[in-house]
Amino acid sequence: MSITTKRLFAKGFFSSSTKTIPDVNQLPNHIAIIMDGNGRWARKRFLPRIAGHKRGVEVVRDVVKKCAQLDIKFLTLFAFSSENWRRPEEEVSFLMGLFMDALKREVVKLHENNIRLILIGDRSRFSTELVQQIEASEALTQDNTGLTLTIAANYGGRWDLLQAMNKMIKANSQSAQAFEEEDLTPFLTMHYAPEPDLFIRTGGEKRISNFLLWQLAYTEFYFTDTLWPDFDESSFDQAVISYQQRERRFGRTSEQVTNT
Repeated sequence: MSITTKRLFAKGFFSSSTKTIPDVNQLPNHIAIIMDGNGRWARKRFLPRIAGHKRGVEVVRDVVKKCAQLDIKFLTLFAFSSENWRRPEEEVSFLMGLFMDALKREVVKLHENNIRLILIGDRSRFSTELVQQIEASEALTQDNTGLTLTIAANYGGRWDLLQAMNKMIKANSQSAQAFEEEDLTPFLTMHYAPEPDLFIRTGGEKRISNFLLWQLAYTEFYFTDTLWPDFDESSFDQAVISYQQRERRFGRTSEQVTNT
């Protein structure tokens, strides 16, 4: 482990569910969500797909508010994957515009509510204007101490691991030691957050779609047929209740968990 990495771990910035047993609380400390089903929601109503995406933004606002009220510290939303560029050009263009508008419209409200905003993902394919808006939004909210809202845009789990490995190798180019898990962790895009306690995917699909491949190692999964635009407060509560009914063993037996 490099000296820099040791210092970061000494400050308690990082934790790993495969190295230590995390604290388990009634409410998840970190929720990660794949917001699936916008297009199908619109199609069911004979509306264009973009109508579903617009409605989806409203649900994001409601979920952020709910997490802040419950004092959940981290919320991570998968907004646009690195594979979503394969969608029709018109839809991709609309999503980029919607992202820009949402940032401009919501960032002041986030700041007023002490919410920190971070974007993870490869920004190289975004327009200069969008990148500038992202940077300005992050700068405005960087010192906020309430909920940390992370938006994953042009993000992929494999990309995350590759960029982290490249940075780790470059930072430790003089080291002859074999690398350990702790050496890689600081270079992952979500190094600032604990691993998710609860992963939610709406829309009926049961896969993680290249999302947070490293971080979801011991996360509790919750899949629902509810389409994202219909994911209301009751739907959110059901996901949290499901989490509360899980026994989080982290490799231990039930008897060990009971006796701790």
